[in-house]
Amino acid sequence: MTELADFSVALPDGGREAMADHLGKVLLIVNTASKCGFTPQYRELEGLYRDYKDRGFEVLAFPCNQFGAQEPGDAQEIANFCSLTYDVSFPLFAKIDVNGSNADPLWDWLKREKTGLMGIGAIKWNFTKFLVDRQGNVVSRHAPTVRPEMLRREIEALLG
Repeated sequence: MTELADFSVALPDGGREAMADHLGKVLLIVNTASKCGFTPQYRELEGLYRDYKDRGFEVLAFPCNQFGAQEPGDAQEIANFCSLTYDVSFPLFAKIDVNGSNADPLWDWLKREKTGLMGIGAIKWNFTKFLVDRQGNVVSRHAPTVRPEMLRREIEALLG
């Protein structure tokens, strides 16, 4: 059976990072974009990260250009935008696909673990969020319309 620790993800500099490095933490995994109507969610994601990082919480952001070409920049442009506009300090990974034949394997797994409405697996838009417990289990999936702040109670319950 596949689990979170089986995956590694691409870093903006071309390296890779093992998801096993994140076990023991509560994770909010999000596909992001810099030119989307939901982009201001970066502010709330950063707020959650700052409030809970010392208790073992991480936001893992995966830029994606599959929805309306709303993430056209390269890794440096994305990092600069996030830093200068929203003071983002949580990890930004390499730009990926979340759907289709080139979808990142981690995202294929996330979609299988928690489907969307009516059992649909595909990611529908930017800022879809997956909440993962300390053991690497996907506990919930949230639509882009669910603001990060609305997840505070669920995050606190997982942090214990």
